[in-house]
Amino acid sequence: MKKASLVLVLLLSLVFLSFKTDKSNVTIKEVVVEAPFEMPAIKIPDFSNCKKLSIIDFGAIKGNKEKTSAAINKAINKANKMGGGIVVIPEGEWLTAKIHFKSNVNLHLNKGAILLFSEAPKDYLPAVHSTWEGYECMNFSPLIYAYQCKNIAITGEGELKAKMDVWKIWFKRPKGHMESLKRLYYLASYNKTMEERQMVNDSANFRPQFIQFNRCENILMDGVSITNSPFWTIHPFLSKNVILRNLKVYAHGHNNDGVDPEMSQNVLIENCVFDQGDDAIAIKSGCGKGAWLLNTPSKNIVIRNCTVKNGHQLVAIGSELSGGVENVFVDKCTVVDGAKLNHLLFIKTNERRGGYVKNIYMSNVVSGKIDLGILGIETDVLYQWRDLVPTIERRLTLIKNIYLENVKATDVKFISRVLGQKELPVENVFMKNVHADLIQGNIHENILNFENRN
Repeated sequence: MKKASLVLVLLLSLVFLSFKTDKSNVTIKEVVVEAPFEMPAIKIPDFSNCKKLSIIDFGAIKGNKEKTSAAINKAINKANKMGGGIVVIPEGEWLTAKIHFKSNVNLHLNKGAILLFSEAPKDYLPAVHSTWEGYECMNFSPLIYAYQCKNIAITGEGELKAKMDVWKIWFKRPKGHMESLKRLYYLASYNKTMEERQMVNDSANFRPQFIQFNRCENILMDGVSITNSPFWTIHPFLSKNVILRNLKVYAHGHNNDGVDPEMSQNVLIENCVFDQGDDAIAIKSGCGKGAWLLNTPSKNIVIRNCTVKNGHQLVAIGSELSGGVENVFVDKCTVVDGAKLNHLLFIKTNERRGGYVKNIYMSNVVSGKIDLGILGIETDVLYQWRDLVPTIERRLTLIKNIYLENVKATDVKFISRVLGQKELPVENVFMKNVHADLIQGNIHENILNFENRN
């Protein structure tokens, strides 16, 4: 083989490398993603050599929640014991309770398949090790839950759908809920055990996430639609190597973010459509002492070719960011006119968070009207927590190295609003070719080294 040809083969192998894992039928592929920072190849599972297991063969019956739930879990167990398998949801509507993943499993929804998740809170018990708004705790199981799993996927052209009869009532935050929030804040702030952080009671009403990947590796979601969610929709937490592509996410309830990567690394979100009641994508990294001890930033996250139909922000960072956020690249995304966004990029924190935000890039984004502005950075965002509990330990957030290029919107109130802390100003914000048709002003406080080339 000629030397030039050998070099070409070696280069191609770096772009898309496949290999088998030990004791598994699942092949691992490495996908190289371009970014303005050093981005590791993302490992994802390939189940093309794995056996398909229809839930019908395990006793699933349409309309029968108990038998369908049992069938799905039996099929997952079988696929795991086989060293890899595809659990198939056939066409039609299948009522189920919670689904708990195991390693080397692909949950595949055929075209026309609908997995309809029960609205009964008891179907998501016993409580599992989960989170609530940046604090780890024992709570209702997410509707789909993976804990310490490796090589897992959710694929197909079908739909995951949540019944909302009870969860929509829980959107309210009455006194019992707020008292439980206070309790969790103190437990987490003093690093109490998970057993003490039991948050399932008669009045806490901590809604579960729809899908949570908790401490998992090598995750793929491809093609499915997701309709409604009790809380955050897709939540990779302390996970590594995540690709979310070709998803359609619709959830217009309270706290219905589309994707919340939290303390997760090597993440690609591409070709997705978001229609949300909250942020389309919200990058987080925990709150306070727990996140400081874990010391695991959200890092190496690429978001590209996504469309937002409704939501609060295209991309939010925080306010749960105590573990730090770095190396985020948003590219070639579109926000449709009438989406009612507040910002395209919103970085939010407060005096209790600490952590840092650095190396954030946004380019080639087109948007219609935005209620506020293109870039927002605020350092005093406390929401309901402001008067609920005191600041136990004060730590400010370092924010620096924010780059926006080739970004255009129609009507906005400002191109950028940066409200830094006097003690720790925001540093290094660079804009190039960032435009809007109507500009009503810019607001900057406590910022060092701002450059605008328009």
